[in-house]
Amino acid sequence: MTSRRDFIRQAAMGAAAMSLGLPVISDARGRKVTGANDTIRIGVAGVNSRGLALASTYAKMPLCEVTVLCDCDSVALDRCAEQVFKQTGRRPQTFKDIRKMLESRDFDALVIAMPDHWHAKAAIMGLQAGKHVYLEKPTSYCPSENEALLAAAAKHPRLVVTAGNQRRSWPNIIEAIDEVRNGAIGRVRYAKSWYSANRPSIGRGKVVPVPDTLDWDLWQGPAPRVGEFHDNYIHYNWHWFYRWGTGEALNNGTHFVDILRWGLGEAYPTLVTSVGGRFRYHDDWQFPDTQLITYQFGENAAGSWEGRSCNSTPADGFGVGVAFYGENGTLTLGGGNEYKILDMKGNVIRHRKSELAFEAGNLINPSERLDMIHFENWFSAIRSGAALNSTLKDACISTQLVQLGNIAQRTGGSLAVDPSSGHILNASEEAEALFTREYEPGWEV
Repeated sequence: MTSRRDFIRQAAMGAAAMSLGLPVISDARGRKVTGANDTIRIGVAGVNSRGLALASTYAKMPLCEVTVLCDCDSVALDRCAEQVFKQTGRRPQTFKDIRKMLESRDFDALVIAMPDHWHAKAAIMGLQAGKHVYLEKPTSYCPSENEALLAAAAKHPRLVVTAGNQRRSWPNIIEAIDEVRNGAIGRVRYAKSWYSANRPSIGRGKVVPVPDTLDWDLWQGPAPRVGEFHDNYIHYNWHWFYRWGTGEALNNGTHFVDILRWGLGEAYPTLVTSVGGRFRYHDDWQFPDTQLITYQFGENAAGSWEGRSCNSTPADGFGVGVAFYGENGTLTLGGGNEYKILDMKGNVIRHRKSELAFEAGNLINPSERLDMIHFENWFSAIRSGAALNSTLKDACISTQLVQLGNIAQRTGGSLAVDPSSGHILNASEEAEALFTREYEPGWEV
């Protein structure tokens, strides 16, 4: 019998056979699915950086066509359209406004790579328009949006929604989690995750005119309006502003907290704490550049995420990663498709490497070939009802764990949490306010 691990490994090497000529059918949940030979038409919303990389990757995949693009920055939009045209010989339709984009019948599935404050809103709009959805992490800006997003997905069971925690599809990461869950290092009661980088200062922004190429009102979307435009807001630095971003914890921590939670087999914690601050520079960056979030999962286990945005020294041999500490040894994995198992003396007893490379330091598209495995899983779910490696529910729980860390950081350092719902127990007014957000009138989620 072929194991799930073996199947995914074969698929990664291109050896998994595809069925041909299947008719349109319905799966066990009544979802409309297409034949394995059908082309899936993709629309990408948000194409400046990560979205540009995603559009380029999807354009390279078989039985997939990038037909529609959307961005409120005309420079980014034109650049991405030209890139897809060079790759495929076909120029996608382009839209400035996602509302107009979603009126188009020329695509089947929406890929969202917009700024974080747009994620849940855009995904819900996509579902309402009848599109399958691939949502880049994090799933939402705040915990209440996770609940709204899950409710919207439940109303549209025929549509397939997955998220960009792509390591859930990488063969050696799946194997590593199997090793942890099957007792290769004994009982695990603590796991840590981390991310290190050496980001420069974003300085003090100056008020400048909005670029002629940018629709600033559309870019802000669901967020309450800021009238003045500063020269250090976009296109990447929005990550570090409370109004639009979610900090390093959700920018990169989401990936590795997801793996940590997956390996421990836990959902919501019972206690979340956070310490840290903006220590390296005195500038407009609002989130911590140094942060330690800890999780207590009742009496079962504990975990942590360490973020160092201004110190790139590796931990346990990896600049980013997760380590599971068991009674009989340790399993560590980095940002790529590899892992190590060490005995109690620190000797490496297994090192599973990968020929599929991960480019450390590439902030936009560090793992293109590996990501294709994740995209193919989404396609398989659309075409044949295959199980998703990354369900929306799992992605929302992992996102919420890191959101709770940020709320703890901003409200005094510690939160008691209901493990059945992820809600804050005996929450202060400030914590309750951060569990949701204020919206620009007319743009509520």
